This record gives sequence, C-alpha cells and structure tokens, in this order.
Amino acid sequence: MSGTSEGPAPAADLIRPAVTESKGEASPRIHVPGSGEPGESSGSGEPGRSSGSGEPGRSSGSGEPGRSSDCGASRQSGGSGGFSEYGPLGSAFSAAPLAMAVVDRDGLVVSANDTFGALLGKAGAALTGLVAAELMDLKSDARTWHAYREVLGGRQAKLSCTRRVKHPDGHSLWVQVSVAPLPAEEHGVLLSLTDISARRELQARLRHLEMHDPVTRLPNRTLFFERLAAALEAESYEQGGTGRIGLCYLDLDGFKAVNDTLGHRVGDRLLAAVAERLTRCADEAGYARASSPLVARLGGDEFALLVEDSTGTDQLADLAESVLKALQAPFNLSGQRLSLSASIGVVERQAAGTTATGLMQAADTTLYWAKADGKSRWTLFDPERNAHRMTRQALASTLRPAIERGEFTLEYQPLVGMENGRLRGVEALVRWNHPQFGMLTPNRFIGLAEEDGSIVQLGRWVLVTACRQARRWQLDHPDEPPIFVSVNVAVRQVWDSDLVADVAQTLAETGLDPRLLQLELTESAVMGSAGRPLQALQALSDMGVHIAIDDFGTGYSNLAYLSRLPVSVLKLDGSFVRGFQYEGEGVPPNPADEVIVEAMIQLAHRLGLSVTAECVETSAQAARLRRIGCDTGQGWLYSRPVAPDRISELLGTKACNQAS
Repeated sequence: MSGTSEGPAPAADLIRPAVTESKGEASPRIHVPGSGEPGESSGSGEPGRSSGSGEPGRSSGSGEPGRSSDCGASRQSGGSGGFSEYGPLGSAFSAAPLAMAVVDRDGLVVSANDTFGALLGKAGAALTGLVAAELMDLKSDARTWHAYREVLGGRQAKLSCTRRVKHPDGHSLWVQVSVAPLPAEEHGVLLSLTDISARRELQARLRHLEMHDPVTRLPNRTLFFERLAAALEAESYEQGGTGRIGLCYLDLDGFKAVNDTLGHRVGDRLLAAVAERLTRCADEAGYARASSPLVARLGGDEFALLVEDSTGTDQLADLAESVLKALQAPFNLSGQRLSLSASIGVVERQAAGTTATGLMQAADTTLYWAKADGKSRWTLFDPERNAHRMTRQALASTLRPAIERGEFTLEYQPLVGMENGRLRGVEALVRWNHPQFGMLTPNRFIGLAEEDGSIVQLGRWVLVTACRQARRWQLDHPDEPPIFVSVNVAVRQVWDSDLVADVAQTLAETGLDPRLLQLELTESAVMGSAGRPLQALQALSDMGVHIAIDDFGTGYSNLAYLSRLPVSVLKLDGSFVRGFQYEGEGVPPNPADEVIVEAMIQLAHRLGLSVTAECVETSAQAARLRRIGCDTGQGWLYSRPVAPDRISELLGTKACNQAS
C-alpha cells in the first residue's frame, strides 16, 4: 500500500461505487474507478493479495464488512478525496488539470479533485457527500435534469450541457458539464467540468457585433426580427401582460440628399445622432413600465420601435408624436446645422394571430401612406384603406391577362344635340367584368393600366371595338345620319405606341369614315403638348379625325395655347354644369357659373370649336345650356351608358328626356 495513508478509516469513508460483493464473500472489496480489480492476485487463488503491493487487502473469510488493510485509510487526506493511496491513478486524479468528481448512483459526490473544487471556490475534499446536481444547478432545466437522472440510472450513455455557476467571491463562470458512467461494477458516474467562460465571453462579443449596427450601435435587423418573433410566440403573451404588440416604423425624409451632398461620413454621424434621440424617446416611453420599446436600425435610414405588451393605439400615437418632435430639432454636427424630419407608420394589434411578416407588411404599407400624405407625419394603419390597396394590387396583377381573356366590354353613352334632342354620337366607356369583383367602371382600373403600360394594349382594343361597332350601326341603319363614336385616349398611348398608325389601320380594317371618330384627351394632357404628342394630334386631325379636350376648365385652361392645337371639340367639365340644376326650389344657382360657361362657349365658337356639356341631369340644365348656345349634351337626362343594342333603339328617335 502507499505510504500516504494515515491509519484505518471508518467504513463510511469508503468510496461507495468501489464497494462490491465478491462471490461467496460478505465482506467488501475496494475498486478505483477504471482500475480493474485491485486487492486480488491474478490466478493466485489467495483473496486479499494485491499484485505488486506486497500487502494483503483483507483477511480471507473474516466476515467483517468495511474492514480492509491500509487501502481503507482516511479519504480526507489530500484534495482527491482519498485516491492518492492508489498510486499513479490516484495521483493523476488529484493532479489532473481537468475538474473531475466521482458521483454515486444517488447523485452524491464521492470524491472530487482540487481542480473541481477550485472552480466552485472550495477544496475538493469539502465537496464529498454534497448533491452534485445542486452544485451544477442541473435541476433548473427539466430536460437536463431528466437526462442527468437517466445517466445516473444507467439508461443513457452520457450527458453534456452548459451551466452558469456562481463562485463564492461573487463572480459567475460558465462551465461545460460532462457526465459519463463508470464501468458497471463501479456503480457511479464521472462528472467533469471545463471552464468555458472565456469562450462564452468571446461568443457574446461576436454575437453583439453580429446583432448590432456598427454605425448607431442599435440592434440590427436580425436581432429585431429575433425579438419580434419571440414576442409573437404564444408563451410570451399568454403568461401575462396585455397580449398586444405595437410598432412604429419610420423612414427619414430626404436623408439621401445628406449623403449625396455632404458625404457618407456626415450621413453616418447624423444616423448616430438620430439613434440617440430615438433611444431617449424609448426610455421616456418606458418610464414606469415593465420595459422600454426596442429601438433598432433596419437598414439605410429606416428605424423601428417595437412595443411589447402595448396598451393600445394611444400609446403608439404618443410615442410617434414624441419621435417626430425629437427629430424636428436641428442637428449640430461639427458646426453643420442640419434639419430633418421623418415619416412614421404605426401599427398596433393583438399579438395572437399576428405574424412577423404580416406586422411588417402592415407597417411598411402605413409608412408608404405617411410618405404619400405629405411626409413629416405619422399614420395609423387603417384596415379599410389597406383592403382597398390590396384590391388595387389584385387588379393590377390581373389586368394584362384580363385583356387577353376578353374580360372587358364597352358601353356607350349618347351625345345629344341640344337644339333638337337627336342622337349625334356616343362615347365609348370601357367596363371590366371581373370574375371576383364584378363589373368595374374605368375609375377602378384605368389609372392602374396607365401605370403599368397596359393602357396601350387596352386602348387599342377599345379603339378597334368602338370603330367596328360604329360601322355596324351605320350599316344596320343606312337611312339614318351616321353617328360618330368618341374614344378616350391616354397620353401614354401617344408616347408608347404609334397612335396614328393604329388609328389608320383600324379605320381601314373597319371601313369607318375618319370623320365619325372622335378622340378625347384630358385638358392636362393636351395643354402643353409639344414634340411627338402635338405631331400625332396634328396628323390625326389631318386624317379627318376629330380631337376633343375632355374635362375642359379644370386643368391648365391655357386659352392662348388652345388656338394653336388641332382641336375641334371642348367638353365642359361636369362641375360647371352642376350649378345649373336649379328647378325653382331651394337655393338658386350662382349667376357666375352661367356667366363663366357662356363665356367659354362663346370663346370656343369664335375659335371654330363646338362645345359638349357633361353631366346634364335635369331639364333646367338643358334649357339653360341651350339658351347660351351649347352644342351637345351628355348625361343621365338622356341616357346612362348602355349596351350597343339600346343605342340601335335610340337611332332615329328624339333621345331627349328618354331615360334608360
């Protein structure tokens, strides 16, 4: 035996996993974990003799449990908990730089080396008999606690986990805990610790760099969405709080100009200054609350303030107002005084049923509204407005295919001579028979068609269809004076297509006389036309096609320029005609309306132009317009827009006062 033992030790000090029963013997034998079976001479047949030790381990057949020779010496000697007497193995256990401890099947520390004790601020021997799970805080995590018990019971091979432990001097350290079973006959496990505090600190620094913006030091997009996803998990709002979430999504107005004129260095400093003010606003908003809003830079000049457990739209509105006021104060950057504003989209709703994608889409849409409404303001998300936007988007995405599928149709509204009330022409009005939204009028989709360029394709279809129908009426009613058809033309059709060639080809294919075709352009599109548009209008006029200015009186009204345009018809906007509705009751019309309309009609006649009044709805309007010399009327007094068959019925009749 080793000479380090200091006399016999009580049986209670023996290492429990090392005490086993030999065949036919009641007294215990001592085994060092992983050392085989000391205390037996190989093949000698004499129990109790240790190979190489020269001393018997115990008297054969003594029948005294817990009694052994010097190997039962006190386990209190040395920090190893009594392993030094096992020669090199015990010395290695004591001196190992790896923190190790032997734990019995009951979870109690049997022996720990001084390296293990040093991590916990104690001597290794002082840990003997303590509950290992409490030292490592393994019970705080149900999953880890279960796995640990499985290893203790021999039902799982090993366990590896990370734990944060507290040192007696007050600081904390991170350790990697490994638990592995000892050989079956040892009835215990080996628990080892590795100090990974430095690695964890490095990982924390790297994560901070990864999750924070280097310019403003705010959380970046990645961390923001991480927090947002966590806030929208059911566990977050079901355990307490308001169960609501709010977001202020802001974009700096005109920031690009700062970068372009003063450089990115000044721009970065301005972003950092903005971040400081936003953080201050968030701290003030979080005063006396459980937490402050999270301020993050999402990229470029976009920032977000996330409010968890919001109390309603009023809280978000107050936060948005405080942000606007904070940013309105000038920024002083090294003697440069810069003024700035922001547009903010505000969303507040129940967290349940909300997704991160849905919340951000709503915030982005609302930010766009704030920009469109004039900037330097905040706008609250409006479900109805968003529904309209979604409908608009749905229409835009299906417009081109709808033209190819033939979902459009034309209706025609009569243009009636004011003098005799007879049908003189019709205006072709396009309708979209949408499979989901039903029959749509032009104001629902013409703007979309102009934006995406499909107005060229749609306008060409309208032109061909209207001219073919006008020719059909002419052939079906040869005894009646032919009526003209008026087709609306968008200015983009003039720029993006060869309108002159399209008209010429259409007239040739349908056989319609050019004098029976009238093209309507808005006043804002015609007034100020130069270059290609003016050349196209002149070529169409030379061809014999009539050019009409639609909604006249609401745009530029450049009367001097009007004399130089190849225009033959003015269509007075309905806003002028509505002032003529006085029927002898109620408030009489403003005399100025009639004076203005009469002056425009006289001017048009002097320039050789005819005049059509839109929105004629009463006999009184018609009578006044007739008295001051208006040539043609259009409105519900005569007819709503109708199908081609109804126009055939009106040919040869006096259309005035016939409602359809």
